[in-house]
Amino acid sequence: MSTVDMRRAWRDARQALLADFTVHPQRVSGLVQGLSRAADQSLRTLWAEAGMPADTALLAVGGFGRGELFPYSDVDVLILLPDATGQATQQAAERFVASCWDAGIEIGPSVRTVQACIEEAAQDVTVQTTLLEARALVGDAALVRRFRKAFKAHLDPRAFFQAKMLEMRQRHAKFENTPYALEPNCKESPGGLRDLQMLLWVARAARLGGSWQQLRKSGVLSSYEAHKIQANERTLKRIRAHLHLVAGRREDRLVFDLQTAVASSLGLKPDPTKRAGEGLMQHYYWAAKAVEQLNQIVLLTIEGRLWPELAAQPGVPITQIEDIEDGRFLDKDGRLEPADRSLYERDPPAILETFVVFTQAPGIRSLTAPTLRALYHARERMDAAFCRSPRSHALFLRIIQSPQGVTHALRLMNRTSVLGRYLRVFRRIVGQMQHDLFHVYTVDQHILMVVRNVRRFFILEHAHEYLFCSQLAASMEKPWRLVLAALFHDIAKGRGGDHSTLGTTEVRRFGKAHGLSTEDTEFVAFLVEHHLTMSRVAQKEDLSDPEVVTRFAQGVGDEPHLTALYLLTVADIRGTSPKVWNGWKAKLLEDLYRATLRVLGGQAPNPQAELQQRQQEARRLLNLYGIDEHGAKALWDTLDSSYFLRHEPADVAWHTRQLMRRVQSADPVVSSRLAPFGEGLQVLVYCPDQPDLFARICGFFDSHNFSILDAKIHTTRSNWALDSFIVVEPHLSEHYRELISMVEVELARTLAARGSLPEPVRGRVSRRVRHFPVQPRVELRPDERGQRWILSVRASDRTGLLFAIARVLAARGISVQLAKIMTLGERVEDTFLLQAQEQNLGNEKSQIALENELLEALAN
Repeated sequence: MSTVDMRRAWRDARQALLADFTVHPQRVSGLVQGLSRAADQSLRTLWAEAGMPADTALLAVGGFGRGELFPYSDVDVLILLPDATGQATQQAAERFVASCWDAGIEIGPSVRTVQACIEEAAQDVTVQTTLLEARALVGDAALVRRFRKAFKAHLDPRAFFQAKMLEMRQRHAKFENTPYALEPNCKESPGGLRDLQMLLWVARAARLGGSWQQLRKSGVLSSYEAHKIQANERTLKRIRAHLHLVAGRREDRLVFDLQTAVASSLGLKPDPTKRAGEGLMQHYYWAAKAVEQLNQIVLLTIEGRLWPELAAQPGVPITQIEDIEDGRFLDKDGRLEPADRSLYERDPPAILETFVVFTQAPGIRSLTAPTLRALYHARERMDAAFCRSPRSHALFLRIIQSPQGVTHALRLMNRTSVLGRYLRVFRRIVGQMQHDLFHVYTVDQHILMVVRNVRRFFILEHAHEYLFCSQLAASMEKPWRLVLAALFHDIAKGRGGDHSTLGTTEVRRFGKAHGLSTEDTEFVAFLVEHHLTMSRVAQKEDLSDPEVVTRFAQGVGDEPHLTALYLLTVADIRGTSPKVWNGWKAKLLEDLYRATLRVLGGQAPNPQAELQQRQQEARRLLNLYGIDEHGAKALWDTLDSSYFLRHEPADVAWHTRQLMRRVQSADPVVSSRLAPFGEGLQVLVYCPDQPDLFARICGFFDSHNFSILDAKIHTTRSNWALDSFIVVEPHLSEHYRELISMVEVELARTLAARGSLPEPVRGRVSRRVRHFPVQPRVELRPDERGQRWILSVRASDRTGLLFAIARVLAARGISVQLAKIMTLGERVEDTFLLQAQEQNLGNEKSQIALENELLEALAN
């Protein structure tokens, strides 16, 4: 058969299988096995056509060795040669490889003798794994038998198991040890197909079987477990096969670009509360979670078979756990196990006893395979009666109220499905995506991350992470109320409506069912209902305005509520994404906390006293530099009280040192330094005021890849602008000296040049924003006194966005007095305090016109 004919035969066979799969998208086994059989036949034909010598052999290895090929998977083969190989054999092997590529079969060949295979396997566990699944296709049967005998003699099951466990841990670490990434790799991520393949590898090496049915027969799996593994494996295989077809290439990541198309190819439809892509991902997460759970059970079982001497060691009875019968549970080398393996079937609430003991017994770090297996099989016992049982309620509260081990217990309860089975409202958000471009975790994983953050405030070894929070937590009564609030704060997401309000209802229902006091229930309910309030006030309102702080203090009520809300807010923001938390947000929240605490302590806001205190502290700092009142007078005489109330004394002192001899400067003054808190640069701009100054400065920062976090705009009595900005730049930590110099020189030159404003540049949006765009929103309202205007903007983030907003305001003669820039992942929620003449914003028509212009700028 000619190469052209072989190419056509391979292509036709492949296309027929893909076409059938398109019509029957659930029949993944027929596809992957059919592609493997078609490749087998083509390779045998090509082997004969290449004239390979009779003493050679061709073996399928890797996934192809398992008899499976996904649409764009590698076709890995081993060309096995005799020990003495002549040039003719080498040339024949080269012809065979070339003919495969010419026929359109993209093989991944390795050419080795038996001895070379053994030597390579000894050095690399990956090679060892590949050869473990070798399947003979054609050639010398005696050579294949010799290879298998030598490989079997070389393979050490214990060493192989340990190497694969280490490899799995390293692989999982690359994916942050969670199957719940928003763009998971359906092959390599925890709970992916690779975890199932690894079970078969170590089982085959341990001579326990090479298929799920063989593992069932050898007792490694129960019939139920084998059924569940196969069902979830089919789900993952279907997703991977459709992912390959939608991408048109080998693609194992469920990236945002492809999720909707894969969902459509699987026949999933959107509903009023969930997109088709979200439905797909929830299917994936549930399958990955089950695989992760079964993977742990089977690995521990195989470990017990490989080290029977350890598995046979009797456990140490656990005693002195309040209300738990002595000896009811055993400590088996740090792993927990019930003394009676039928305990959960007989007494379902004992399932929760397991996690009470887990939090309180010293030295316990995990569960044994029999315990995990018993929990897995007892899921149906966790029914409505189990959830309503007063004993279950008491045990769950003991877990939540435990002084240690809460985070690990709740995570383990979630991994074993106990948490969702007991707390049914939690089960609804397991694997639920959050398409807000802010959270990088599914709802359940975010909640558990916030619980972890809350608990760390109370653990001494984590005090360095955020010292102020740890100091506050040390004096907090009933820390468990904060844990419960963290568990419920987002539990009502995805239902439609305000999740804070719905979550408050769930907390009250929980409190009533579990016998919590009215005081404790309402305390937790307050935290859930207002868990977003403190962040909003700190990041969007003017904290120098006494009315803002007073209004917030009235809503909080007292110091315990304030402290708990502050701790929950910090834990929540830090649990959304590694990129969201920064030093600037930390300072805003801490400033609001301290200001509110003063009001709650009876210290009524007194702007005049606050002004004097700030000026006195600024003078003290200036004295350290040898600057007295006379030195500061030239600048301070031009400043009004609003300037001092909006700036920290340290900032006032820094501004004074930079400007005291340049008050009458004819040229713009720009000074910059590393921000004294967190990351970023603090930039001071002093120059004659002009209507488009804010826009001009924003344009400069945008053009140099700086992001503005905060802006305070002040006009002196002599009509000069004294503006200060907090800005960040991706490479600031490495090149801050050069960037400080560049900002001081280039920004001053830009302001001196004047000229017309440049056209805004349409910046590229991220891939996530393209697939989950944020509907732009603009809200304009008068402030509490009706003297200024508050502009709120919500949109997808992109380069040049702030400049586009500032340009619209400048064109209408509207000055910005305060700007708070809040970037939440790839979403921005910016707030501006505006000052405008009556003719610019004094009537409804001009207000609507401004809102429309801003919406147009945000959309372009």
